[in-house]
Amino acid sequence: MNREVMWLKFNGRVLAEAMDSRNPLLARVFFFAVVDSNLDEFFMKRIGRLKQQVSAGVKTLSVDALLPQEQIDVCTPLIQDIIKRQYTLGRELQAGLASEGIVVASYAGLPREQRAWLDNFFIDQVFPLLTPQGVDPAHPFPFISNLSINLLISVRYPGSEHVYRNRVKMPVNEVIPRFVRVGSDDVYIPLEDLVSNNLQMLLPGMEIDSVDVFRVTRNAMTGPSGGQVNDLLHMIESALRERKFAEIVRLEVGRGISSLNRGMLAAELGIDEEKDVVELDDLLGKGSLMEIAKIDRDQLHFSPHHLVNNPDLIEDDPNIFHVLREKKAVLLQHPYESFETSVERFLDEASQDPKVLAIKMTLYRTANDSRIIEYLIEASQNGKQVAVVMELKARFDESANIRWAGYLEQAGIHVTYGVLGLKTHSKVIFVVRKDYDGIRRYAHIGTGNYHSGTARGYCDLGLLTCDPDIVSDLTEFFNYLTTGYTPIRRYKKLLPSPRILKKALLSKINREIAVQEKGGVGLIQLKTNALEDRDLTEALYRASQAGVHVDLIVRDSCRLRPGIEGLSENVRVISIVGRFLEHSRLFYFRNNGAEEYYIGSADLMTRNLERRVEACVPVELPHLQAQLREILDLQLANSRNVWEMDSGGNYLQRTTKGKKKSETLSVHQLLIDSAEKRDAAGKLKLAKKRSQKQIKIRSRSSPSSER
Repeated sequence: MNREVMWLKFNGRVLAEAMDSRNPLLARVFFFAVVDSNLDEFFMKRIGRLKQQVSAGVKTLSVDALLPQEQIDVCTPLIQDIIKRQYTLGRELQAGLASEGIVVASYAGLPREQRAWLDNFFIDQVFPLLTPQGVDPAHPFPFISNLSINLLISVRYPGSEHVYRNRVKMPVNEVIPRFVRVGSDDVYIPLEDLVSNNLQMLLPGMEIDSVDVFRVTRNAMTGPSGGQVNDLLHMIESALRERKFAEIVRLEVGRGISSLNRGMLAAELGIDEEKDVVELDDLLGKGSLMEIAKIDRDQLHFSPHHLVNNPDLIEDDPNIFHVLREKKAVLLQHPYESFETSVERFLDEASQDPKVLAIKMTLYRTANDSRIIEYLIEASQNGKQVAVVMELKARFDESANIRWAGYLEQAGIHVTYGVLGLKTHSKVIFVVRKDYDGIRRYAHIGTGNYHSGTARGYCDLGLLTCDPDIVSDLTEFFNYLTTGYTPIRRYKKLLPSPRILKKALLSKINREIAVQEKGGVGLIQLKTNALEDRDLTEALYRASQAGVHVDLIVRDSCRLRPGIEGLSENVRVISIVGRFLEHSRLFYFRNNGAEEYYIGSADLMTRNLERRVEACVPVELPHLQAQLREILDLQLANSRNVWEMDSGGNYLQRTTKGKKKSETLSVHQLLIDSAEKRDAAGKLKLAKKRSQKQIKIRSRSSPSSER
């Protein structure tokens, strides 16, 4: 199966959520906007990479035996189909919004008083930010920034036939939104529409011949892949500059543009007019509709999701390290459980606890207003030894990570950039504490980034633990990260990549095959964002041929095709798309009854398994395994959010056959309900514990009946 094709099919499933009338209206607008943002990223990363290969004359075939240009060719009709469906759905959503009093209007269609209000807004807020740029022999064609909305304005002097062209970039920023709200009503118009209807102020005395909206998408795959560690910061900064000026992979224009203007834009931008220009009948840059999706109308959104605390962390003892010593390990489920009262609390207490001696952490992505950064700086100021492995090459977060690295270094924190040639994608916090009985180590290992924003919308798992073997492994793991040396390191439980994880997964698959061949029952269940690695895919085919049942919960790209007789009839592949983004990685092996559960940061992709530093950890306590079993069973049984792949590689959405909650409710709502039940049970247990404590206290203080 082709990876790019499978990713586009995933985007089609996201679009289906926008089409699904069972979802609240503004949630549908959200999914609609996500689809367009995803397409932007697809062109920037995947089409950009393929075009680079075509230009370089690469003749290497993909795993599914396609040349780079052939991969672009098979993607093109799928992209066109998504655009066509977007257009039809956009009109439907616009009508639905209008019925709720939310109008995305045109300037010309507004009454005079609203146009007058907009004109004043233009004069006060927009006009000072506009810079018309002429296009003629004295004014070279201007630089067009990635994903910006632009106007190409053709004008002439009154009575003259000569046409002059100008470019104006829309000044969309934190102050000026893409959709301008008209007064206090829920009426909005695109900023470019407002500017287009006030051009006489910008170009006074000129006759407007035509106004065309256009937008470019630039290649994000720039910069060298290697480099010396001591030059890494400079290399990333150079790559960011290169990306700004990277080649254009797509030009979007509004329908109705003249062939002359279309050809001129293509020529000036250096692209193929036939292959790389897309004409759209509707709004360009529909990802900006996220502004509309965020309108405060409770009844048009999913019912509010109130975060709960992890019940294992609700104890009278305020010290999280005491709790972890008692519990041994705590499983975290985001976004159902609070990130703030678990992960952030862990780091916050570590930064302040006088017994904590050292904190080590990997950082891949974090929020703009990150508490994580604050706690690390506070820890350093409190005299603790703090070391951070910052991944500078986190795609689209490079600038933020360079900035954070500078802040951390200024605070006296030891910042390193990982292992030469490998991206550090693991999510680990490691704390060294002097407890009453000597030095103890505590850790958090997760599947998601240390980002408070995504923790509200991404489904991720985390493990807080003080397991002696795991924390011993993490000592080795951080020594590897901070030195970059690769001698033989022995790990008892941790499965890191690139050296161990892939071999371990292949070994466990082969073990299930051996169990099945000896008359046992083999079962493999893998939950991941993508299954792309060829070796793992082939191993899973072999497992199916041996009779092992294989369940794959793969969010987007899956190379394996299920249901092929004699090859994969024992494999089931599903994809879950819904309210939250599925992001956790969870691996289960039945192991002849001695069940194994692992969570980690790695997808089943060659880049994760061979070219990244990842961390995968076992979850061994029975009650925590039961929680993971619940997640797998709910997702495999659900009908509401589940798409199942057939033997042809096509996904069909399951239909509701009965009235069971597992069928009619979304899988995410079921897990919200489960988290709330755990929270209620935890509070009840704590209340009983406190009550028994009070009874004991009263019994000790009151005189006995004999006295």
